[in-house]
Amino acid sequence: MTTPRVLAIVLAGGEGKRLMPLTADRAKPAVPFGGMYRLVDFVLSNLANGGFLKIVVLTQYKSHSLDRHVSRTWRLSAMLGNYVTPVPAQQRLGPHWFAGSADALFQNFNLIHDEMPEHVIVFGADHIYRMDPRQMVQQHVDSGCDVTVAAIRQPLSLADQFGVIETDASGRRISAFREKPRDAVGLLDAPDQVYASMGNYVFRTQAMIDAVREDALDPSSKHDLGGNIIPMLVKAGRAEVYDFAHNIVPGSTERDRGYWRDVGTLDAFYEAHMDLISVHPIFNLYNEQWPIYTGHDPLPPAKFVHNEGDRVGHALESLVSPGVIVSGATAARSIISPRTILHSRSLVEDSVIMDGVKVGRGARVRRAIVDKNVVIPDGARIGYDLDDDRRRFTVTEGGIVVIGKNAVVKA
Repeated sequence: MTTPRVLAIVLAGGEGKRLMPLTADRAKPAVPFGGMYRLVDFVLSNLANGGFLKIVVLTQYKSHSLDRHVSRTWRLSAMLGNYVTPVPAQQRLGPHWFAGSADALFQNFNLIHDEMPEHVIVFGADHIYRMDPRQMVQQHVDSGCDVTVAAIRQPLSLADQFGVIETDASGRRISAFREKPRDAVGLLDAPDQVYASMGNYVFRTQAMIDAVREDALDPSSKHDLGGNIIPMLVKAGRAEVYDFAHNIVPGSTERDRGYWRDVGTLDAFYEAHMDLISVHPIFNLYNEQWPIYTGHDPLPPAKFVHNEGDRVGHALESLVSPGVIVSGATAARSIISPRTILHSRSLVEDSVIMDGVKVGRGARVRRAIVDKNVVIPDGARIGYDLDDDRRRFTVTEGGIVVIGKNAVVKA
């Protein structure tokens, strides 16, 4: 069988307002995750592992760190015609930015015409998951449909939180695509579940071009793939669903198979981190058959020093990155990112600590997200008095304290 010509487009222009202050000066896909990674690394790793090596990353909002990360980290062999290229919004069609995900495609038709692919993968850039996209593309090609939409099964009771896909009697052809319905109907094979859109699509190229061009001429449209383009193709009877539950990723276990998290809120972002640190993690970063790729600075190994009475450097049920120094301190159930220093008798527990944080002597941090280069002084207390924390920081509905980048915390 001849391998179809495929171009992958990653939509990475998300503003990420619900992740403030983490997105105060960076795009959502550039937000660090898991100590070593950026959110965009997960979709790019899925595409690269699947062998789709012609990838454009459409960026827009505060994209400098994202563009730099993609350019420095994701270098493929130009000799073989492979590339991962960040493409900032260029106002090619006039003095306006992307008005929506469909408009982002419309303004970049030149990229599609340059490659002339038979099919176009369009994936979002800010979810945590593993997926073998080859299986979705194969179903799409076999079906002959204009678009295939990836879906994850979710409880019927949560239908009003998702874009819900309804199918005909075949269970695969999409009959309706509805945003956050309150009267959703369960699946034929699982009445207590619905199909929630994952924001991942595979299009027949010409069908996508025709639909996006038609949508661009509609002044009433929001120019959104999920809200406008997919319903248009559903109405034409040319859309099919791909059930993510059927996706088999090499090296996956029964525990982490089918894992997918939308980290669009601070609480969801925190909870996804907590999924990483159990003995048998819900999302397993140690799958060597389907690695998550990223860039690594030349840092020394993590160091744990001092073993004197109550001044013992150690970490428990935690992920500790290169360049970290745990100096007579304790990290428990936490993610500690590169270059962080935990000074003597400090305690960090149930927290996400990003790059270059300094935790002073005797300081206590719990249930917190601490962004890059924050300085926490000696004896400070974070996460112990939420009323006091709210006066200084962001505190989520779930009680997670979030400290923005470069902050110098007062004792």
